Amino acid sequence: MIQKVLVANRGEIAIRVMRSCKEMSVSTVAVYSEADRTSRHVFYADEAYCVGPTPSNESYLVIDNIIDAAKKSGADAIHPGYGFLSENAEFVRRCEEEGIIFIGPSADAMIKMGDKISARQTMIEAGVKVVPGVQEDLKSVEQVKQVIEQIGYPVILKASAGGGGKGMRIIREESEVEEAFNLTKSEAKSSFGDETVYIEKYIENPHHIEFQILGDNFGNVIHLCERECSVQRRNQKIVEESPSPIMYPELRDEMGQQAILAAKAVNYSGAGTIEFLVDDDFNYYFLEMNTRLQVEHPITEEVLRVDLVKEQINIANNLPLRLKQSDIEQNGYSIECRICAEDAECNFMPSPGIIKQMTEPLGLGIRVDNYVYEGYEIPMHYDPMIGKLIVWAKTRSFAMKRMRRALYEYKITGVKTNINYLRRILDTSDFVRGKYNTGFIEKNTEFLMQNKYEETKEEVEDIAIIAAYMDYILNLEENVIKTGDNRKISRWREFGKRNAMLRI
Repeated sequence: MIQKVLVANRGEIAIRVMRSCKEMSVSTVAVYSEADRTSRHVFYADEAYCVGPTPSNESYLVIDNIIDAAKKSGADAIHPGYGFLSENAEFVRRCEEEGIIFIGPSADAMIKMGDKISARQTMIEAGVKVVPGVQEDLKSVEQVKQVIEQIGYPVILKASAGGGGKGMRIIREESEVEEAFNLTKSEAKSSFGDETVYIEKYIENPHHIEFQILGDNFGNVIHLCERECSVQRRNQKIVEESPSPIMYPELRDEMGQQAILAAKAVNYSGAGTIEFLVDDDFNYYFLEMNTRLQVEHPITEEVLRVDLVKEQINIANNLPLRLKQSDIEQNGYSIECRICAEDAECNFMPSPGIIKQMTEPLGLGIRVDNYVYEGYEIPMHYDPMIGKLIVWAKTRSFAMKRMRRALYEYKITGVKTNINYLRRILDTSDFVRGKYNTGFIEKNTEFLMQNKYEETKEEVEDIAIIAAYMDYILNLEENVIKTGDNRKISRWREFGKRNAMLRI
């Protein structure tokens, strides 16, 4: 059985994995770059090792450095989190060569599903529905135009090794083909080291639905229902929820079986996600598979009361799945908002800096996964996401109300955040009605960019009350110095403090 896990990642996902490890009495090891010396995940772990300079390609992405840290610490397993080396088949092979358990799928499964062209071909052979397109490396503009003649505009050009919204271009007319082809190949080469590109029919404003799956080493695979991930900006998810507002039992069962079929086609073991596009007529198509834990996995955990990291560790311990498909039943609704240090009013530019004050929301049905704290300096070198706010409630309406309340309570000063932007998303009529798709942000841009929450009446009153109280205390202290009556100031300080805290 696994005794010590090195988490080959940083920030909130590192802490999230370590929490499950501690509940399983498994020791934890953190790795960090020079920029992350003061990150909370470093202090949370039982041990911590520096793996290189600030740039990720000199630290978190250096396989030799991660393996060396695992050997020094005596870790018998590595959890990759998401991002960085989480879908790197070479890293999996190195772990195997060094006798270290990789908590995730095999290298072969990762290769088959990590390459988009290979994944499409595998799914077609397995009988899984895919978006119309071609499974070949396109090498010229003329070749692209020939394919478009067959499937028609609009199309989307994609990097085969792509992910995270990078390496893709939508083409709506012939005049755009050459530029899109050249830019996509260039971005694919620079971002993924592989300029292979392919083409698919572009589904206009679909729903982005993903199914969580678990597979063990004995051929057992189950799905853990769906997540709605259609609130996206530049193909980056912002808000996710489960169950999906558009889902109905028959469609869930059908898509869930397709997800299981996809996983079994590559003998998948571990936690993974099968992503689908669903159009207005509820036609659905396989998009891709993520061979790792997803950022939005907590909402699945909340509605199913399943710890996905513990399941990953049990599978890595070569244990059969403890869950059967008949055990999977959704309970209530969960919503996740990604909290990012970025300036929504300045084209969402990252906002690194020192957090001066932070108040996290509390109460029933609220979960906060983050890694920052007051006085922490957010580095400029990594993804701006600093945490995730997750709520659960019995109904979708109640979940939205709870999320609004939680976002109101979440206060961070010193850096810009997207919290107000998230509050506006929750107030958008399309979201409230559950009638939205991947075109949501573009459709509601004007409303979302309003300064609606910069200074609400209630918040101005809060500031005024606190300021008046502080002014009163300062004046009272001057009088106490003159009169020597300390009882009065103590009594009023406690009264003012109590009322000020109630308001903030």
